[in-house]
Amino acid sequence: MRSLRAQLTAAYLVFFTLLFVAFGAFLYRELARSLTARLDETLASEADTAAVLFPDEMHEMQGDAVAAAREVIGELKLRGDAVVIRDGGRVLAGTDRTKAGPYDRMAVRQVEAGGRAYQLAVWSAGDEIAAELAVVQRVIFVALPVMLAIAALGGYWLAARGLRPLESMAGQARRITGSTLATRIQLDRGSAEVEELAAVFNALLARLDHSFDTMRRFVADASHELRTPVAVIRGEADVALSQQRSAGEYRESLAIVLDEARRVSRLIDDLLNLARADAGHVALHGHSFYLNELVADCCKSVESTAAAKGVAVECLAGADLEFTGDEALLRRLALNLLENAVRYTPAGGKVSAALEQNGSGVRLTVADTGVGIAPEDAARVFERFYRAGEARSRKDGGFGLGLAIVKWIAEAHSGTVDCASEVGRGSKFTVTFPSEG
Repeated sequence: MRSLRAQLTAAYLVFFTLLFVAFGAFLYRELARSLTARLDETLASEADTAAVLFPDEMHEMQGDAVAAAREVIGELKLRGDAVVIRDGGRVLAGTDRTKAGPYDRMAVRQVEAGGRAYQLAVWSAGDEIAAELAVVQRVIFVALPVMLAIAALGGYWLAARGLRPLESMAGQARRITGSTLATRIQLDRGSAEVEELAAVFNALLARLDHSFDTMRRFVADASHELRTPVAVIRGEADVALSQQRSAGEYRESLAIVLDEARRVSRLIDDLLNLARADAGHVALHGHSFYLNELVADCCKSVESTAAAKGVAVECLAGADLEFTGDEALLRRLALNLLENAVRYTPAGGKVSAALEQNGSGVRLTVADTGVGIAPEDAARVFERFYRAGEARSRKDGGFGLGLAIVKWIAEAHSGTVDCASEVGRGSKFTVTFPSEG
């Protein structure tokens, strides 16, 4: 594979060659035109002079056309130009050459003298112009290789100088590994374009560093979440198998194992859904349904759990609201918000769900009077496995994935989700969808 330096040098050389050839051709053409025009002017001037002299000489020679013609030619004293004076088809007088060659330049004049018409012709051999142009050709052909050699060296030097910052970037990039993504490309000096490329590359490294850090934390959190229920299952199994037990004790151990297995299964399902969403493999099954009915059903689904905790549930679903979207995913969104609100609301508290439509779209608000979230944690509650404060611990049954799934479902429907909370006074989550759903 050819190097970029060689390609730039070749391109520079081709461009310079075309430029020099075009300039040489233009110079040659203009010089030839200038020399020809100057010769034509000279011949025209000589022909005009002969045309003025001939009638005068005819008068002095008392009508002797031959003598007059010879006298005119003698007075012109032309240097290498050929002159001929004719009376019809008869040559009255002329220089050694009385016939022009195919490449000669000629000036012809018609003269009235003594009541007759005579023709005067002055021409010059084109060899003189050809000789001068040949000199120019030799100069161009000799200078062309020299100029191209200089252009090649100059192009190679310019390409090497221009690519030096890129070589520095490439060398630094080779030393960056998965464990040194915090390293950034440093340039001592370079053009604006190279500096922009370095800035874009550094921004890419920053995103990769953030992605790797998120992935490491994700793997660590997922491992931790899976370790706890697996440890419970192993512990219960070890205890149950350590000695003979009654049927009731076995059933109690199996119930614990089943409960933890369900937790693991739910966690795996959540992780799988998020992984598919990240990969873009989740297709929305959109159809038209009444969103107010969906919200009311979700509120009824959490009422029993809320009642067991002494938490009141209020549903303000409003009138019929037709909406187009993936009903199953939107049901998951509403349930996650409601279950999360019930989970972190103490006895005597209240959870409310309100659905309304305005000019900008459809808005679902789930509010509670629970423990609340600190301002510094509110912006991170949608991160996977993130729990805001000690009150939101694993013993409450959550994995820290519910709000991440809510955010994904909202964005999949071109919507947004926001969190407003105050510690000790509760939280409010607002999901907004465009009017078209």
